[in-house]
Amino acid sequence: MTVRPRSVDVVVVGGGQAGLAAGYHLRRAGADFVILDAQEAPGGAWRHAWPSLRLFSPAQYSSLPGRMMPSPPGGGYPDAANTVAYLADYERRYQLPIVRPTTVRAVRRGERGLLVETGDGVWPARAVISATGTWWRPYVPHYPGIRGFLGEQLHTAGYRGPAPFRDRRVVIVGGANSAAQILAEVSTVAQTTWVTLRPPRLLPDEVDGRALFALATRRARDDGPGIGDLGDIVAVPPVREARERGVLKAEPMFSRITPEGVAWPDGTSQACDAIIWCTGFRPALNHLAPLRLRGPDGLIPVEGTRALGEPRLHLLGYGDWTGPAAATLIGAGRTARDTVAEVTRRLTGTR
Repeated sequence: MTVRPRSVDVVVVGGGQAGLAAGYHLRRAGADFVILDAQEAPGGAWRHAWPSLRLFSPAQYSSLPGRMMPSPPGGGYPDAANTVAYLADYERRYQLPIVRPTTVRAVRRGERGLLVETGDGVWPARAVISATGTWWRPYVPHYPGIRGFLGEQLHTAGYRGPAPFRDRRVVIVGGANSAAQILAEVSTVAQTTWVTLRPPRLLPDEVDGRALFALATRRARDDGPGIGDLGDIVAVPPVREARERGVLKAEPMFSRITPEGVAWPDGTSQACDAIIWCTGFRPALNHLAPLRLRGPDGLIPVEGTRALGEPRLHLLGYGDWTGPAAATLIGAGRTARDTVAEVTRRLTGTR
């Protein structure tokens, strides 16, 4: 059913975990708001993740405000399907006003507020919370020869499981958690080579998302030790198993790509049938381009989550630059609380 656009206090762009956390606090604040989601069903980016992707914390430490995530059968760390089911239940429980599927094409300044343009019309709003995340902008660095490679190349965002790589030679690029988790399962069916810019470090087995969130919060508050001071990769069970098999051995980064594989500066080379780029994402901010807010680094300068160049705009859930661990479930919830408090204070003061 098409919902006719109307004037509201707040438009939230994006119905994933950050958008739902904002919706929860906006509901509690009594705001007139809507969540515009481009997806056809609940779950945000988690609907598109590979099935075995695991959270870094037990369920009780991976929850949005007001509703504990149920533990998966057998306990342990929830996977993508557990997370999608939780997010779907969350938006039903709080009856959040979500309009989907609707794609926000642009956000512009209007005479009395911001104008959120969609394919179904324009939503005038006194404030906008952008919560589109990063999944929709996968990043692949350029290396000489990348276009001439004769094998298969894909990014983390396109990975669905190890089966297509059975009995093949696979190079996995990246030194963070997605690379380690994908390496752990692809190495069970294929010959793998792990390549990283710097030697990867596993966190101690007892360190998971609970400790990582505390570290991120401390660093944001008083410039204390960061996650990288302890290590880079959370030792979730599949990664521990791969460590026991001896496959978590990384090679230095190659310097170029050949038609048949990859090559290093010293002249050595490695033939391969596929390259999996686990090289991260960039914030999905194209809908905000008409506001002309980006700095030289491609990001929008913010104070907390508020855009410095447009105080009616807040950015939520994009990473540490918009709040400690803001791209995690628990981090998005806490950042959303502070964001909505600031938004509602401003709306009340300008009525």
